[in-house]
Amino acid sequence: MKTLLLGLLLVVANTAMGDEIMRVGSKRFTESYILGEIIAQSVPGGAEHRPGLGNTGIVYAALKAGSIDLYPEYTGTIAREILKLEGAFTLDDLKRGLAPEGLGVAVRLGFNNTYALAMLEQQAERLSLGKLSDLARHPDLKLGLSQEFIARSDGWAALKSGYALPQTPVGLEHGLAYEAIAARQIDVMDIYSTDAKIERYGLRLLEDDRGVFPRYDAVLVYRLDLPQRLPQAWKALQQLEGRISEQQMIRLNAAAELEHKGFAETAKAFLAGSGARAAPARSFIAALFGGNFWRLTREHLLLVFASLAAGIVVAVPLGVLAARIEVAAQPILGAVGVIQTIPSLALLAFLIPLLGSIGTAPALIALFLYMLLPIARNTHAGMQGVGRGMREAAMALGLAPADRLLLIELPLAAPSILAGIKTSAVIGVGTATIAAFIGAGGYGERIVQGLALNDNTTLLAGAIPAAALALIIQASFELIERAAFPLLRRGA
Repeated sequence: MKTLLLGLLLVVANTAMGDEIMRVGSKRFTESYILGEIIAQSVPGGAEHRPGLGNTGIVYAALKAGSIDLYPEYTGTIAREILKLEGAFTLDDLKRGLAPEGLGVAVRLGFNNTYALAMLEQQAERLSLGKLSDLARHPDLKLGLSQEFIARSDGWAALKSGYALPQTPVGLEHGLAYEAIAARQIDVMDIYSTDAKIERYGLRLLEDDRGVFPRYDAVLVYRLDLPQRLPQAWKALQQLEGRISEQQMIRLNAAAELEHKGFAETAKAFLAGSGARAAPARSFIAALFGGNFWRLTREHLLLVFASLAAGIVVAVPLGVLAARIEVAAQPILGAVGVIQTIPSLALLAFLIPLLGSIGTAPALIALFLYMLLPIARNTHAGMQGVGRGMREAAMALGLAPADRLLLIELPLAAPSILAGIKTSAVIGVGTATIAAFIGAGGYGERIVQGLALNDNTTLLAGAIPAAALALIIQASFELIERAAFPLLRRGA
């Protein structure tokens, strides 16, 4: 009944939001952040931008579920990664492929941001490397490629097959790969042709001499009902057709990555037709306690404590049940243990289509599931630690089973239970940062942006508050333990 009610509430909320405001999504790399802001700011009255929703799979799932109305995408990605098309394709091919999902593609923004592999100019010159086919002659070169590029059918798999490359790449966050290649920790990285750092790091783009990569023209992927629901907003987006050239996109990326301008500020300058000037230098304190600090703090606290409360309500009874019924112990503890092994991003990606929503709802459910194991296991251990003599004494006093549980067993098991709750709370603070990948906010929002920009200041402005919050929560629980356990022992 609760699940049905939650589903109905989400449907009603999504419908209401769709009638009022356009919801724009973006992936977690600089260019997508900027394009998402340009789209949102182009709509009269503004639109809701949900930035950094993760990779293609997550943001596309959010679009199909109706949690967002559109997002910027690339034709090559739609063809190869989403529709699994091979060979040449047209925009009409993409439209036909997306139509059964209730989706469409329109508004060519004007630039082609193709994939490429790059290496330091000096090293490429020394090894006489200018084409991708040349890599086959150097099996000892170390490739550091983004995880998405490695996993994509139009990424490493296509290159390895098309060029018979012998190397085995290592997975590396795209924003960190520049530092790695500059430090000679890797020799080759994947790159977007509109990346702002190509010239700064002195990189040579290796020619795709066998034409493995298709064109990646920037377009909008949208829900087919959007033009009817929001005709004025859709009309405004048509004005973006052909407006952004490759050189302009490089300058916009540079404004964010090299000049440290905000994504919203960069988009606003582009739409106003003004130049992208460098932002004034900012201190770490200014970045830490910037305008969104308290919003992110509220979001992070909500994610942690709401999921923790739900975890306590469910996990403590599960632990008691496992202790009381011996045959139930292994299935219960095994089930919550298996949940703990599911990668967080995979669980979040699964919950998006299941709930038909991104943001807080799937993040809370995922965190709640991760809270269960420490609390249930410690409750079971605490109950098992209650001596047989105490139970027999309680039975001799004629206490009912419920009274024995509430007055004897739970108070004696309380130290172990509280330790499990503390562990879950501390783990939850760190895990909650992952929720930013699906638009749930919190300190992870800064961490994701910092990774996308390779901006250590922004990254630390999210990581340090999260670490501080974990320490505060741990210290608070230790104070509770010191204050409460003497009272519990006297009460017992």
